[in-house]
Amino acid sequence: MADIQRPSFRLRPSEQRTILVIGDLVASAGAMFLALYIWYEINLYKLIQSGLSPARAARALEVNNNNYPVWFYLLPLVWLLLMVDSYEVHTAGSWRKTLRAIAVAPIVGLLGYSLLFTINQDPTNSLPRIGVGAFLVLASLLTLTWRAIYIRLYTSSGLLRRVLIVGAGKAGYSLADIYRKFIPPPFLLVGFIDDDPKKQGKTHQGFPILGPSKKLLAIIEDHQVSDIIVAINGEIKGETFQTILDAQERGIEVTRMQIMYEELTQRVPVEHLESDWVIRSFVDQVRVSGVYELFKRLMDIVGGLVGVLIFAITFPITAIAIVLESGFPIFYSQERLGKGGRLFRIYKYRSMLQHAEADGEAKLAVENDPRVTRVGNFLRRSRLDEVPQFFSVLLGEMSLVGPRAERPELVAQFQKQIPFYRARLLVKPGLTGWAQINYGYVSNVKETVVKLEYDLYYIKHRTLGMDINIVLRTIGTVLRRTGR
Repeated sequence: MADIQRPSFRLRPSEQRTILVIGDLVASAGAMFLALYIWYEINLYKLIQSGLSPARAARALEVNNNNYPVWFYLLPLVWLLLMVDSYEVHTAGSWRKTLRAIAVAPIVGLLGYSLLFTINQDPTNSLPRIGVGAFLVLASLLTLTWRAIYIRLYTSSGLLRRVLIVGAGKAGYSLADIYRKFIPPPFLLVGFIDDDPKKQGKTHQGFPILGPSKKLLAIIEDHQVSDIIVAINGEIKGETFQTILDAQERGIEVTRMQIMYEELTQRVPVEHLESDWVIRSFVDQVRVSGVYELFKRLMDIVGGLVGVLIFAITFPITAIAIVLESGFPIFYSQERLGKGGRLFRIYKYRSMLQHAEADGEAKLAVENDPRVTRVGNFLRRSRLDEVPQFFSVLLGEMSLVGPRAERPELVAQFQKQIPFYRARLLVKPGLTGWAQINYGYVSNVKETVVKLEYDLYYIKHRTLGMDINIVLRTIGTVLRRTGR
């Protein structure tokens, strides 16, 4: 059998995210230098109009070239922060979501600069106003051009991976169901193979079951497959395993279903995990370096101090609003489970009616919960109801980033219904987290499973960069008042 042709480019989501960031950085750096050039030309024209000769005007500007504000050279990094919501690969592959991100970024940047300019005006230097305005316009145009190129490549069938799923069972069908939700598709799914004679010739979600595993190599060649995903839970037959190895030797990329599920959804597939895989992922791989722990704690302390300052500033108005609408108390407290299942008490602004759980039964909050007051609805959407928890962050009971702190009664209930639920207690709970920014309210066990999948993905992949990304996206949620 000849070597199999594969697409020229076969990049994983992490590699695509790196390319996106590098492309945006190049575009924004180009915008910065173009903005400086525009500033130079405008000021050169003004000096010539004032009566100076072109040569003297040019010399005067050369002297002033060393007086550019240092922060202006950091604008490309600021642009990356403004675009942080668009670095999820499938978001970047969508024109609608990309246009929205590029439209929002300069508006937020302009508002931020306007605030700083109002506080600290410098009438002797026109660079900030001209330069920032030019930068935002140029960065938007250059980023849009670069993203158009990226989307064209991302959606080009000639450059997408051609994928075959080995196993047309629950795991394989789940992956196909998830694949169907992505527009544009992250790869081209050609179908399944499976050894069950009853499944031969059938389809799932429009994808055919092409044959048994003994025909794997022929199917790969006929359909120009570049990748195969092994979606078999339990023991794999020796013949099937050997055929997969033969395909790998011929240059085919082999990926487990669990890994591809994580790449596509940025969640861990709780319902498709096996005990040995969980042990490898959440015991062997869950350890993080002492450097990470140190910097994470420093970030918690700095963030906690900022949060306490916000609490001190907003408390009078918030307290008065709560009392006027629904009386006392202003705060409510509950016992929650922290790292390792240790109990601690959280404090939040009261956002619900008094006696919201008069029967004493723990209930999940739901979207448009009738128990939430009008003031409470504002506090939740702006995340101000969480501000008192910054004291718990300073005390070390919580972190800025982590799984949501849950009540002991609900943990006891869910761990009986959801596999590996207590694994979320391997880290400190957080004020915000991967699940909080990616998923809304949960009102049943099925939705709780999805939220757990996000939590376990964070626990497995957490880094300081990921923590900073979550914090920045949370700030965006607060500014847009889209919290829950």
